[in-house]
Formats: sequence, C-alpha cells, structure tokens
Amino acid sequence: MNSHSYGRRQRHGRGRSRRRGGRGRFEDQRERTQAPKQKTFWQRIAAFIGGNGGGQRKPAPQGRNGQQQQQQQQREREPHPQRKPESIEVTSPRLYVGNLSFDATESDLFELFNGVGHVQNAEVVTYRHNQRSKGFAFVSMQTVDEAKRAVDELHDKEFLGRKLVVSGAKSSDREPSRD
Repeated sequence: MNSHSYGRRQRHGRGRSRRRGGRGRFEDQRERTQAPKQKTFWQRIAAFIGGNGGGQRKPAPQGRNGQQQQQQQQREREPHPQRKPESIEVTSPRLYVGNLSFDATESDLFELFNGVGHVQNAEVVTYRHNQRSKGFAFVSMQTVDEAKRAVDELHDKEFLGRKLVVSGAKSSDREPSRD
C-alpha cells in the first residue's frame, strides 16, 4: 500500500472521472461543448426585456484592433447636433475664447485682442501632463467696455482656420477643474 493513499484504494483509474459512468475527463469536456447551453434566469429576463425574441446577439466581424466594429458603430450612430455655446453676458473684463486652434499661442491671442483694446493678460488652457492646448483660453481686457467691444468684433471671426467663440467668462469664484 502506498503511503499517499492512506489506506484507501482508488476505485477509478487514472484519467477517469469520479462520476458514474466512468467517462474520461476529455470525453466529458467534448460532450459539454456540443450540448446547447441553457440560458440563466437573468439572461432569459434580459432577452425578454431587450425584445430580441430570445435570440443571441451576433458578434460583429472583428478586424484588426476592432477597426471594422468601430466603423460599423460610427455608421449606425447619428451625428449629434452641434451644441451652441452658452452666451455669457460680459460683466467683467475677463473673456472666454473657445473653439481655439490647438496651434494658437498666448502671443497670438495677445496680438489679436490688442487690435480691439488694451490686453492685460492672455492665457491658453493646457493639459498638465503634455502641455497641449485644450482648445480654449481666457483673455483679460483693461475695461468692461473694451471686453464688450472685443466680443462684438471677434465672436465668429475666423482665426487660424477656426471660428472663434468669444463671450464673457463665468465668474472665477469656483475652483477651476483639475485634470
């Protein structure tokens, strides 16, 4: 008697299942893959609610890195209507400049707004980790009247290939969002 058997003799041979019928483990796996799987209770409820008649979803043909699936989803998706920027009344000399070209620099903005009035400060908002522009900026003018004139003259003006959105900046009471 082997020391590892602890006095019990194995009733089944090597590679045999402990279940009745004595089928080998590989035969058992083959049968499991061939038999149709029954849906779980939750799968049946989801199919009922989803309205696909209990049918299973067909997987989209998978291309390289999922390109075909992404292209199919883009075709199915309806284009979103462009959201009009929120028009903020100019109550302070600080202005918001949106739809800004990613190539625009603070000196470009300084020159553009200097044609309308005296500019105190121009800052392009960038990502911290790579210093790339987020596509908007803030410009501080000398007076509120100059800021209003800048909005009238520069809103919807073409600048570096894009139409600018110029409006009054929201109050700076709130903490700026961190990324």
